[in-house]
Amino acid sequence: MKPLGKNNVTVEPVIRRLGSLAPLDGPAVTALQEAVDGAASFSARQELVREGTEIQHSLLLVQGWAARTRCLEDGRRQIIHFLLPGDFIAVATADRPIASSAVTALTDGKFCAAPDPSAFPALRAAYAVSHALDEAYLLGQIMRLGRLSAHERIQDLLLELSDRLELAGMAQDGQFSTPLTQEMLADALGLTPVHVNRTLQQARQAGELSWRNGEVALHDPREIRRKVGRLRLRVSQPMV
Repeated sequence: MKPLGKNNVTVEPVIRRLGSLAPLDGPAVTALQEAVDGAASFSARQELVREGTEIQHSLLLVQGWAARTRCLEDGRRQIIHFLLPGDFIAVATADRPIASSAVTALTDGKFCAAPDPSAFPALRAAYAVSHALDEAYLLGQIMRLGRLSAHERIQDLLLELSDRLELAGMAQDGQFSTPLTQEMLADALGLTPVHVNRTLQQARQAGELSWRNGEVALHDPREIRRKVGRLRLRVSQPMV
């Protein structure tokens, strides 16, 4: 596997994530490498997909973080789902699909057109598992907002991000880098920034996590997983 594409963009997170969902053969890896070679850049706060518009192509996030968002007329924003390297920004599987939410860049980054899975059975399998995981993450978000306390919401979300980043080789043993701010967490978790700040301080004081200069460490991921009732999604076999 070559680490960098022609435009000096690392292809590894995309291949590692999709390859963890289903085995990738040589043609599938080559197709992903060629797609990443043509990756386009975006800037933080740029709208990558506009809600209500037609999706022309399936798109993969190559570098950076983004989020599916919806905003009310008074400016209140709900972050529905965070998007990480190797995730789909947009999916065009139906006839003339319409975006049900906006996708907003949280950092600078790059995205590329996803290779056509009809030509690569290995990619078709990986894409199917990826879409199933997206549904599972959405159900997890509904559970967070509907039934978990503020403390549990933060722990559950950070644990989910750790698990997802691990698929792309970007986290290990509950430790990962993140560009998220307390305001972004508040928008994702239905809390105020003040409430998020206070809850994070309590978690630090309890020795559950540390968060400094964008580096997060969950000190006992297994115990957090037990307390919030989060299953570790195992994807060594395709999900159906």
